[in-house]
Amino acid sequence: MSVLSQFQALTRPQRHAFLAAFLGWTLDSLDFFLLVFCVKAIAAEFHTENSAVFGAVFLTQAFRPVGALLFGVLADRYGRRPVLIMNILGFSVIELACAFAPSLNALLVLRALFGVAMGGEWGVGAALAFESLPKEGRGTFSGILQEGYALGSILASAAFGLFFAGIRWHGFAVSGIGWRGLFILGAMPAVLAFYVLARVPESPVWLAGAQKRMSRAAVDAAPVWPRQLAHFLPTFLFLVILMTAFMSFSHGTQDVYPTFLAVAAKLSPRTIGLIGVLYGLGSIAGGIIFGALSETWGRKRAIITAALLALPVIPLYAYGHTAVTLGIGAVLMQFMVQGAWGVVPAYLTELSPAPVRATAPGLAYQLGALLTSWNGKGQALAAERWGSYPAVLAVTVAVVAVALAGLTALGREAKGSEMTEA
Repeated sequence: MSVLSQFQALTRPQRHAFLAAFLGWTLDSLDFFLLVFCVKAIAAEFHTENSAVFGAVFLTQAFRPVGALLFGVLADRYGRRPVLIMNILGFSVIELACAFAPSLNALLVLRALFGVAMGGEWGVGAALAFESLPKEGRGTFSGILQEGYALGSILASAAFGLFFAGIRWHGFAVSGIGWRGLFILGAMPAVLAFYVLARVPESPVWLAGAQKRMSRAAVDAAPVWPRQLAHFLPTFLFLVILMTAFMSFSHGTQDVYPTFLAVAAKLSPRTIGLIGVLYGLGSIAGGIIFGALSETWGRKRAIITAALLALPVIPLYAYGHTAVTLGIGAVLMQFMVQGAWGVVPAYLTELSPAPVRATAPGLAYQLGALLTSWNGKGQALAAERWGSYPAVLAVTVAVVAVALAGLTALGREAKGSEMTEA
């Protein structure tokens, strides 16, 4: 069936649960990428190097596992829905506070707190969505869900291109709002919390498990996630290593790219914003297509194929001599990167038992982010030291694409696993 027909076949509660997870991840991504696009402007205002501002990206990545563990445990114990609301309100309020940061140090602290809130959203949202959806078409919905991240980058790109420096068209002019105004705009996701509160039902799998726990003795009603996680440990450790490669693949191709376009390619904010929108659209297409292909190919084959197809794109992506060639390279690269990523939500949740399904996948996901949290700052420092953004980007893609394909080949296939409360 087509993507639209599969979505139409869902019940109303299933649609609301999926949309809540998708929009939550989209708006979380929007708030993250607004900082990435504003690195040069923030560095100029605080009179520092770009690499110093990338410390904020590092801290966001480093603190995401804290949020994954904290909010994951809460969601496994008290339900996916209330914790998702808490997450959305949390990262929205922190994003607003970033707009008023008086110094770089204050911004660094706030972005660390943002990392805690961001770290919880993915695992909780994915658990809510996939415990509500039928297993048929799970790969397709996985691809769509993960591309909320790409849609967030598109919205950030568009906001940066349109509002950062302002627009002038046939005598009509609108002044720019700068990086602080963009962060105020990024606080708007708080409205989504009211949608979740009004429309989204709790996960039926979690409710079934909660009823069983209520019927047991008090000692049995205690949280079971530590015991489940210990039993799950070998698979969990593999997922952490796998997600480290995934994070290197995405953040290694995305985080410093706008800075590369501004500093090395010397493109204007509007052109950078346009390229960001275009490669965001390529990301969405890749995630949906490879997510759907994973339904017939299997999760592993889809990931490996997308990762290896990124290698031939390196010359256009890193060494293009014009905005057009760089744009084409960026679109193709993110098509492959997010093609591999589109399989991740289904793959991780299928490998995780229900009592830890909001904790384990999200924690593995965010520990991967922690282990690669140095990536953006490290790439910026390397480029500043050796004066070559293209070489840094090219080496990053070559190494992580091959590593990701190899690690995926070592894992087990889990397509179509039953998701029950057991």
